[in-house]
Amino acid sequence: MTAPVFVVESLHGVGPGSVLTLDGPEGRHAVSVKRLKPGEDVVLTDGRGHGAAGRVLRTEGKDRLVVEPVEFPEEPEPAPRITVVQALPKGDRGELAVETMTETGVDAIVPWAAARCITQWKGDRGVKSLAKWRSAAREAGKQSRRLRFPDVADAAGTKQVAVLLAAADFAAVLHEEGAQPLAAAELPAEGSIVLVVGPEGGVSPEELALFAEAGAKPYRLGRTVLRTSTAGTAATALLLGRTGRWS
Repeated sequence: MTAPVFVVESLHGVGPGSVLTLDGPEGRHAVSVKRLKPGEDVVLTDGRGHGAAGRVLRTEGKDRLVVEPVEFPEEPEPAPRITVVQALPKGDRGELAVETMTETGVDAIVPWAAARCITQWKGDRGVKSLAKWRSAAREAGKQSRRLRFPDVADAAGTKQVAVLLAAADFAAVLHEEGAQPLAAAELPAEGSIVLVVGPEGGVSPEELALFAEAGAKPYRLGRTVLRTSTAGTAATALLLGRTGRWS
């Protein structure tokens, strides 16, 4: 088993000889839930690619863990960077999509209020929903032992998504009627890849036309039709394999 990962606000200035204290909710989880003991291995990260791996020196009360780091791993910026524009699914399937994409290795997620989305983020509901997505990414990043967690952007409208697609080195809309398979697309070795995952009702013709103007062609994944909450994960896995990031 690899060492469990916990999040700290910053690792700036941390190096050989440092002693770190994990407290607050993360410290409580480490001490009272995971029940870590002196001598056990642990990894602390800021979620931005920096880590501090070491051993537990002691616990204090129910929510403080004192750690002596001995290694300082770094997770470099990914190349190419993979962003999934995820249409808002129904219920808690959005958090499921964020969780599995994070575990797979996606680098950024953009919630998208597509025309055919049943769910709409408005007012307090939107604020709470976005917070849940970001929490899901953080927890899945820890669970999958990542040092660099995916960015979860503010919810975007269709025009904002088009701007994002236009700036990408490769842009695609996952669509069951796409003429080309994503598995055969020519991909960049560097830069950014942006994928659009539509809602259960599909991407509207108007959205497809706007995205095509931005340079995003429709591509299909395979013979089966995936739900919006699983398509992004499948596509991310395919791209990680094809770009060599999983090699």
